[in-house]
Amino acid sequence: MSASTPAGASRGARFNIGQVLDQLRGDFPGVTIPKIRFLEDQGLVKPERTAAGYRKFSADDVARLRYILLMQRDHYLPLKVIGDHLDAIDRGLEPPAIESVVPTVPQVALSSDGLPSPESFRRSSDLRLSRRELLKVADISEELLSQLEQFGLLSARTGTGHFDSDALVVAQTARELADFGFEPRHLRAFKTSADREVGLVQQVVAPLARGRDAAARGRAEDATSEIAALSVRLHATLVKVGLDRG
Repeated sequence: MSASTPAGASRGARFNIGQVLDQLRGDFPGVTIPKIRFLEDQGLVKPERTAAGYRKFSADDVARLRYILLMQRDHYLPLKVIGDHLDAIDRGLEPPAIESVVPTVPQVALSSDGLPSPESFRRSSDLRLSRRELLKVADISEELLSQLEQFGLLSARTGTGHFDSDALVVAQTARELADFGFEPRHLRAFKTSADREVGLVQQVVAPLARGRDAAARGRAEDATSEIAALSVRLHATLVKVGLDRG
């Protein structure tokens, strides 16, 4: 697979996994070292190994990873299909045409630190997916979807039976966590924690919403978005601190 060589590096340059992560994170903020290792485990990228066992990625390897991440993010293709594309490219063929499944899902608005911004809590999406479409786009099984519903992690909209973009994000995230051995029953703890945070935010904002002037509702909604974004930032930082100390 052809690729442009990173600035300051020769065509034959080799990169360790941390350097590869730095090259990819500008376009794919959510990519992690475990994700790259998982893609290697799936046989989608095959970096060289030093005598000591360290991975060394070529520019073509980086381009291959970029293609995989792009197909997942923008086209929601399952890894098996992406693997077929890469196989065709490796044999000098054009990859199969990408079939449009559903309208593009709006991305979560991020702040400079990579965490959801207040704007992401104000946004609403008109995306509506049938059960079959959700299974295909999220690349999950009916069994996994049923378990996510059973543990209250996602649900179809009342009255329509369709799933929105939030349900899609939950389904995709659950699928990725499953790669690390997480089952839906393990994710129930995340839902319980989120419910507690929602209750706290609602308790703080309630007095604003009860204001008698016309702007009261707007102020309450703005406060909710700001507090929600701050709570996510605090939660993520506390998890990081806990892992660092562990």
